Amino acid sequence: MIGRGHRVTLIAPPQSRIFSVSKDFGVESVALPIAHKNWRGLSALRSWFAANRPDVVNTHSSTDSWLTALSCRAPIVRTRHISAPVGAYPWNRWLYRSAARRVVTTGEALRRHLIDALGLEEKHVVSVPTGIDLSRFRKTAAIRGALGIPATAFVFGIVATLRSWKGHEVLLDAFSTLQGDFHLLIAGDGPQRPVLEKRIAAQAKRSTIHLVGQREDIPEIMSSMDCFVLPSYANEGVPQAIMQAMAAELPVISTRVGAIDEAVIDGATGVLVPPRDPQALAAAMLEIHRSPEMRVAMGRKARLIAEQKFSLEKMLDAMEQVFLSVR
Repeated sequence: MIGRGHRVTLIAPPQSRIFSVSKDFGVESVALPIAHKNWRGLSALRSWFAANRPDVVNTHSSTDSWLTALSCRAPIVRTRHISAPVGAYPWNRWLYRSAARRVVTTGEALRRHLIDALGLEEKHVVSVPTGIDLSRFRKTAAIRGALGIPATAFVFGIVATLRSWKGHEVLLDAFSTLQGDFHLLIAGDGPQRPVLEKRIAAQAKRSTIHLVGQREDIPEIMSSMDCFVLPSYANEGVPQAIMQAMAAELPVISTRVGAIDEAVIDGATGVLVPPRDPQALAAAMLEIHRSPEMRVAMGRKARLIAEQKFSLEKMLDAMEQVFLSVR
């Protein structure tokens, strides 16, 4: 949006990661105490909005949406990224219907849920998938050697925040049953890291499991994989990591959770399995491994769909239209 001539200001808690990295991306940022729903955050936001008067405010979570709705007169666009159910309570109807001028979801399934649960008008809610910079995921170099992964190994990988519902433990259970020269690459950090470290340490195949933490070189991480796996069982829209994997021409194994099946086409760009089912997941992993031709075909189809539906430019076009429509 900055590149399109708009002024963008990020407001975030000072301890948040997005605030710490915002200046690296050239984004004007303001640290305010809005991590929790309380008077301090409400007062700080009210003062900032009164002094700066933005044309539109885009909120992204429950806390910042409530604080903004109660402190700002500018039009609000509420973006919802996850598929957790929204209760049909009067206060939620007010927040999504009256306080927000428009609502954006990252998948059509999320859009339908809000319309049906809260009685919102169809035109009030729009689905805009998160955009991917496709140029970053074309012909990038694999870094297996630096990660301690043999060049000949078959590598399954996951890139995700280490949260319970991302299904890392299900993936570990499935991986433990595989026989052969397989390695598992886990990129990301989060609250589940101690749990996963303990689980990995107890695995007989722990030397083939690589927990590499938070990474900035995601294209190179993706290029080190043969297949991307995200066995989520809750709270997903269209995960950005799945779109990145598709852009990297990887077949994807995932679940029918949230709006994942709006990106992954079962049998064409990957395989969809039931959530929390290690046996089904292991079977899908072996199916992908056994057919090199299928992997290549799925990867190429995935890249084509990423170009058609999930480019950064398409997202910017759609969001710019939303922002301008509410001014």
